[in-house]
Amino acid sequence: MYYVVTGACGFIGANLVKALNERGVTDVIAVDNLTKADKFLNLTDCEIADYLDKREFLEMVEHGQLDGSVEAILHEGACSDTMETDGRYMMANNYRYSETLLDFCLEQEVPLLYASSASVYGGGGVFREEREFEAPLNVYGYSKFLFDQVVRRRIGPAGDETDSQVAGFRYFNVYGPREQHKGRMASVAFHHFNQYRASGKVKLFEGYGGYGNGEQRRDFVYVGDVVKVNMDFLESRRSGIFNLGTGRAQSFNELAAATVNACRALEDKPALSVAELVAQGIIEYIPFPDALKGKYQSFTEADLSQLRRVGYKSAFASVEEGVADYVKWLAR
Repeated sequence: MYYVVTGACGFIGANLVKALNERGVTDVIAVDNLTKADKFLNLTDCEIADYLDKREFLEMVEHGQLDGSVEAILHEGACSDTMETDGRYMMANNYRYSETLLDFCLEQEVPLLYASSASVYGGGGVFREEREFEAPLNVYGYSKFLFDQVVRRRIGPAGDETDSQVAGFRYFNVYGPREQHKGRMASVAFHHFNQYRASGKVKLFEGYGGYGNGEQRRDFVYVGDVVKVNMDFLESRRSGIFNLGTGRAQSFNELAAATVNACRALEDKPALSVAELVAQGIIEYIPFPDALKGKYQSFTEADLSQLRRVGYKSAFASVEEGVADYVKWLAR
């Protein structure tokens, strides 16, 4: 029996493959699209049973070639570019693909753990897993939102209308190891690390939407915590749609300071406050891009009530804790 990880060469997918290996699982089918081939580097320290191109995998699913041989599917494969404007591609890749896997898992009665997104909430200020708070601002968010609605209809509000486990995780701003291939879509922490190492400075957006310079706030969640939640659900077999963040928003200023200070610690230099970093020109503010106006979440903060209610108890790393660990990995 195989564990299938889609998007396995990607950021979260590769971390999940590694986590399965650490639990003694090597019968892993890694599914991805290696049009951008350098993603393979994320799996070079992992053990897998086979690699399948996404199209080959879908054909096997649709023709029954994997029937009876799958233990669980961890579905991370998606187009995650929030600036993608090809709606047909986005819906085929994120929505229809997911629907096909949901049908398979319900028919085979095997767990489906899948990646949703906090982008389903759009520009609202309430981040709770309820329809009234969901209003995506771009087609990426809409593709995730639409599949969540299908899941709700198929499994019921408490997942009690099916014998299969189906759990969707609305990821907030995830950062951490194995995201280097994402380019401009990599986390702000990744870009800050590289900016500081290259120029001794990091760049943040000026104020927008009622927020001061660098004071837009996001729920930044370390990928190690994302993996822990996925593994916990894989063992507990709980169903539903859940926010996956830390439950606390922190500013981009705080993130920048955490990244710079983690780099300074490696140089045996003392930590500096945000005000000191700005005064010394280490934090630099740039104009807010016109292309993002009206499509940007200036504030996100996961409501973790639902996640806690079903029994997930572990704490989540703060930006300061997670970034310090990440910078050590980047600098290795």
